[in-house]
Amino acid sequence: MGVGRGAVAALDPGFWCGKRVLLTGHTGFKGSWAAIWLQGLGAKVTGLALAPDQTPSLFELAAVGTLAESLIVDLRDAAAVEAALVGRQFDLVLHMAAQPIVRTAIADPVATFASNVMGSVHLLQALRAQPGLKAVLAITSDKVYANAETGRAFAEGDALGGKDPYSASKAATEIAVQSFAKSYFEPAGVPLATARGGNVIGGGDFSADRIVADIVRAARGQQPVVLRHPEATRPWQHVLDCVAGYLVYLEALATDPATPRAMNFGPKPGGREVTVGELATLGVEALGAQAWRHEPDPKSLEAKSLAIDASLAKRTLAFESRYDASAAVALTMDWYRRQANGEDALGLCRTQIADYEGAA
Repeated sequence: MGVGRGAVAALDPGFWCGKRVLLTGHTGFKGSWAAIWLQGLGAKVTGLALAPDQTPSLFELAAVGTLAESLIVDLRDAAAVEAALVGRQFDLVLHMAAQPIVRTAIADPVATFASNVMGSVHLLQALRAQPGLKAVLAITSDKVYANAETGRAFAEGDALGGKDPYSASKAATEIAVQSFAKSYFEPAGVPLATARGGNVIGGGDFSADRIVADIVRAARGQQPVVLRHPEATRPWQHVLDCVAGYLVYLEALATDPATPRAMNFGPKPGGREVTVGELATLGVEALGAQAWRHEPDPKSLEAKSLAIDASLAKRTLAFESRYDASAAVALTMDWYRRQANGEDALGLCRTQIADYEGAA
């Protein structure tokens, strides 16, 4: 299995222990992993998000609501966001809440822009009243770049853009966050930055229209998974690598004023691109499922080629992803296999986190 050595040792439990962390999106897939990890580091976590929109959900399977104060709030409601934060003080903010599905955005662009752009604006406006903030990190996407599909990996200084509503909403969020940073947060001495993560896979994702979740559902239903674009390439990244990068970055923002204010997180620099079809093949083989089937979608707006350059994180944070695509798939499918056999979801997450930390 392709496992390297990353810089997760830079996660300092002494830094995180007792820190009051506001985590938005804690009911989602990545947010649940972040809540579990932060709680294990000794942070006092307050989650703010909509209720889970999928059944099953990692949030419910792992009882994440017992690990953090859980506030069920719609970020599109500015008054509700402001009311939820009244009387609560935070040291750090990790903003992960979003409408994350490309095809959902195409079907309902207005709700997607409302969630991703205005939801972020409402949160940042409410956070301006926080007196003791040390840093704020907003998560956007690897899809924020103006993608001409040349195959070139995008770096942080490349132009933002978006051909589809999801990508455009995330690029617009970047601009909104930058405006709040320059107008309000940086003058007040509070670092506000964005992180652009790759296509994340890992145990506990049951979302619609996500490749691994689709593979798992098809395998459990003894059906072949259907792929729209098996030739497409994506910067696949295990959820542990992604969340570790976010936490290392947030810690750096809070302790080093020279930390850059935008950062890509994705596969190891120079790693081989893996197509959707290759990833699906690895997944169905790991689960003993039926071979995938190709059903083209000629109307799709999804990019065929996407790659990001994560070398800035290595240079400035000494951080890079540890798992290559095959290792990430193997670890992911092991989680689903063991969970289906009756193992506790929270225990599985904690074990994989502990193994990741121990391999530093």
